[in-house]
Amino acid sequence: MREIVLDTETTGFEPEQGDRIVEIGAVELFNHVPTGKTYHQYINPERTMPQEAFEVHGLGDDFLRDKPVFADIAQAFVDFIADAKLVIHNAAFDMKFLNAELSWVKRTPIPFERAVDTLAIARRKFPGSPASLDALCRRFGIDNSSRTLHGALLDSEILAEVYLELIGGKQPDFGLSVSQNKADLDTGSVEWRPQPRPTALASRLSDSEKAAHAAFVETLGEAALWKRL
Repeated sequence: MREIVLDTETTGFEPEQGDRIVEIGAVELFNHVPTGKTYHQYINPERTMPQEAFEVHGLGDDFLRDKPVFADIAQAFVDFIADAKLVIHNAAFDMKFLNAELSWVKRTPIPFERAVDTLAIARRKFPGSPASLDALCRRFGIDNSSRTLHGALLDSEILAEVYLELIGGKQPDFGLSVSQNKADLDTGSVEWRPQPRPTALASRLSDSEKAAHAAFVETLGEAALWKRL
């Protein structure tokens, strides 16, 4: 199962009011294991950067001026994510921006059903507790000391670690459970559990060994634990 852990940085909060994406970072997982493949792109928003946004991610007009516009990177981005699930913290925000940018360059929007929202998972798993990325890093003991400013690729790498903890730890499932519920896959709540064997294994004790054991149990008296089993 291929998943893409994704984050964006923007000029603000509302694409309908002219805000744009200025950075996309993404990390590929396969069967919940990072593959080492990443996608990272700075984007010229074709507008000035508000001071409030600059203080969040540090991406200013001078730095972004020579970066490609979204239309020039759209194909590479779409090719990277392909048809994978998108693991996003507060998915509604990033999906809103991604689909706005795609619509402006006449491309097909991404169905929201493809998004796995780690914020929603954290709120369900730890109701009433802080669910920001920093708070989840503290909960799971994940080092985020290099996160002095928001950065899309760094945040995606951190979120990948958080996501694996949210769904039950870093151990891959190795495909051992073949009957996982699709709803579990959609919500990111998969946690492998052993299934009973369809046919019990035959006993490897010989008749003489069984008889010797029975004789030994008889020597233990009526109060022996073996006689209660």
